[in-house]
Amino acid sequence: EVQLQASGGGLVQAGGSLRLSCRTSGFSFGDYAIGWFRQAPGKEREPLSTISNQDGSAFYLDSVEGRFTISSDSAKNTVYLQMNDLKPEDTAVYYCGAEPIVVKLWVLLLPDEYSYSGQGTQVTVSS
Repeated sequence: EVQLQASGGGLVQAGGSLRLSCRTSGFSFGDYAIGWFRQAPGKEREPLSTISNQDGSAFYLDSVEGRFTISSDSAKNTVYLQMNDLKPEDTAVYYCGAEPIVVKLWVLLLPDEYSYSGQGTQVTVSS
């Protein structure tokens, strides 16, 4: 059974940092792309970043590149999202998703493109 568990959210002041974790199980980690997306109240889901566990290539939404960094630990089957210089507009529920790589990961995946996703973790940034 494929499982993805996001954790690490919380309440942080503007300018602060958080590291989210996405622990995975039930599939061959190295054959998948893992990514993060978020949903703020009243807004559509927004893709943030995707990493290929095949070759380590990573893709970001322009508005978070430079502030957010995605990384992958194959020994722990876990993907991380380091978020720095957080802003109130980053407040949302953050989710991780997984998608098998057919040939190669070329782009940032949209939320609907992940075959699997898990429950989210709440991030609240106060001003």
